[in-house]
Amino acid sequence: MKKSTSIISLILLFAVIAVFGITASTGFTGNDGAAKDIPLGLDLEGGVSITYQVVGEGNPSAEDMSDTIYKLQQRVQNYSTESVVYQEGTDRINIEIPGVSDAETILNDLGKPGSLYFIRQNDAQGYPNYTYALDDNGQMMYILLKDINAIVEGGDVVLSGTDVKSAEAGSVQNSMTKNNEFIVSLSMTDEGTKKFADATSKAYAAGESIAIYYDGEIVSAPNVKAVITDGQAQISGTFTYDEANKLASTIRIGGLKLELEQLHSKVVGAQLGTEAISTSLKAALIGFVIIVIFMIIVYRISGIAASLALALYCELVIILLDAFQITLTLPGIAGIILSIGMAVDANVIIFARIREEIGKGKTVDSAIDVGFKKALSAILDGNITTLIAAAVLGVLGTGTIKGFAATLALGIVISMFTALFITKLIMKSFFALGLKSEKLYGVAKEARQIDFLSKKNLFFVLSAAVIVAGFIFMGVHSGKGENILNYSLDFVGGTSTEVTFQSDMTLAQIDSDVVPVIEQITNDGNVMTQKIDGTNDVIFKTRSLTNDEAAKLKNDMSSQFGASIKSSETISSTISGEMKRDAIIAVVVASVFMLLYIWIRFKDVRFGCSSVMALIHDVLVVLAFYAIARVSVGSTFIACMLTIVGYSINATIVIFDRIRENKAAMANKDHLEDVVNRSITQTLSRSVFTSLTTFIMVAALYVLGVSSIKEFALPLMVGILCGTYSSICLASAFYMVMRKIAKKSDKE
Repeated sequence: MKKSTSIISLILLFAVIAVFGITASTGFTGNDGAAKDIPLGLDLEGGVSITYQVVGEGNPSAEDMSDTIYKLQQRVQNYSTESVVYQEGTDRINIEIPGVSDAETILNDLGKPGSLYFIRQNDAQGYPNYTYALDDNGQMMYILLKDINAIVEGGDVVLSGTDVKSAEAGSVQNSMTKNNEFIVSLSMTDEGTKKFADATSKAYAAGESIAIYYDGEIVSAPNVKAVITDGQAQISGTFTYDEANKLASTIRIGGLKLELEQLHSKVVGAQLGTEAISTSLKAALIGFVIIVIFMIIVYRISGIAASLALALYCELVIILLDAFQITLTLPGIAGIILSIGMAVDANVIIFARIREEIGKGKTVDSAIDVGFKKALSAILDGNITTLIAAAVLGVLGTGTIKGFAATLALGIVISMFTALFITKLIMKSFFALGLKSEKLYGVAKEARQIDFLSKKNLFFVLSAAVIVAGFIFMGVHSGKGENILNYSLDFVGGTSTEVTFQSDMTLAQIDSDVVPVIEQITNDGNVMTQKIDGTNDVIFKTRSLTNDEAAKLKNDMSSQFGASIKSSETISSTISGEMKRDAIIAVVVASVFMLLYIWIRFKDVRFGCSSVMALIHDVLVVLAFYAIARVSVGSTFIACMLTIVGYSINATIVIFDRIRENKAAMANKDHLEDVVNRSITQTLSRSVFTSLTTFIMVAALYVLGVSSIKEFALPLMVGILCGTYSSICLASAFYMVMRKIAKKSDKE
């Protein structure tokens, strides 16, 4: 690179960093791109809370309530993936949607749950049960004349909403016009499939239509063009995507087992309080500054280049979070932390390679080129593997898992761009400007090889002891009649207490004055707070309170704050059984895809199996920590485990990449054990430095964070240390053990 070109490149880069920095802080053309315009979840910002009550006499069954909650959860995710739905009392359901304040708009769009029917009608009779009218857009609409109960009793109803398993908007190519047209795809339950096959058979033979009745009107009246026996149907027409999506949403919510009516709605504040955001930002800034100082001290000129690239990375993340309107929550912050760690990791891998090449006698300029080239495979494999996991979690996951996956995927893509292109551009520019001394970049000295494999049995015993200890503690807790883990209200439900204060307290005052009192009563740091807009009322969600704890809460609120208890209700978990199942399925599928990718890339399934075994080890160790330390297991638990999964697999791949490279170059006299030990030793500084920088980010969150953030950061720190340990001490040992087992099997 010419000197003049390098000067221009650096000037342009600094200009871009400055412009993006201004955009991230204040916005571009208004608020576009600004950090303050990023949509936040209920935990960080608040939103609308709507309470529904089941229509009818008697209490609904637990099964019907669970099914209704799950289907509503799928419906409200159209507004935000971070929306939550949970049971209150025996016959009420709460829906909380972040980032909105107009409850009426949500209610109108959401519609009235329940009361959806499929009605077979004869076109030749001209829809005798309906009259025709035109809506505001001049489109034909049907108004029901007969009472729906009479139609049900008359046998015209062929299906109800509960017979529909799913309804999704999509597009297909018209076979005649070759144009894409929007449709609604329906999938029936097993019982619905049988009913639908019988209904379409009769309707097709008689030239009838099947109208869809919902909430007082016919929302669609498609013609039956074929007999449908597999339970998979499509509704086509002159839909726009929004129209198809709205019809699909209507069918989904109409498929509820229970009919609901709205009791009340209110605007609520952030669950974690205002301090959660401010402390997270302070922690991020402090962590970033410490990482920059560390990188410059350790890697000198390379560290300066990495710091500039990392600054651009952070700005791009903020701008794109706003551009894509990705809802940011505490688990989302975890995804960003992980991607920052991976961004630093990519630079550390590159710089270690450059130092090695300089140590071999190459010029600095040549070492930079070769270093980036040799580091490429490890960076790509590590990031692509984690990106695969993020994609699977984004598709199969629900709620906070989707938010975590979105922020992680975004961060990975940006981190690869900044590490592989921006960092290299800066380093080449610095070199062209005269910064050519080897001392400015560092020279790697041949490290004394450490025999990690000889200690593998010790590592196995230590890991097994920790994991077994965790299961023993779980058994002890179970024997005492307690939960095996300290589940928070996210998993097992709890108590929602609405308190009326004498004055309108701010969230900051509530966080600093009231919440510590409640935490002392419950002996649990996982207290969720929601302030009801326009009132002096505040909702506190805690684990289930005993009678004595409820009495003490009432007394303390009165004596210390002059407040009164307005209501106290038992609430269900916000993470339903179906959501837990979806999370487990998503993680299992992600692990399988990661294993397959590693198998293909490394041409040896044992590398993939070893990686997954190390990953499972880390999850079990952190689970043991949760059991032993009794750290609260809430919604952030899933994000914590997913972060550890991504971190662990990335760290292991870096070592396996070096083993692959050294295996290809080893001489006949070399033993594989020596190659593996050499590979671990060569990547040891990378493993330690990357873990240290990521640990710093999370530790800053722990030191500065509120109680809920501390309970999230603490196990994450344990997971980072555990992931480093398993990558260095266990993953390669697993690989060697499987090779020996395979050799013995071949001899037999």
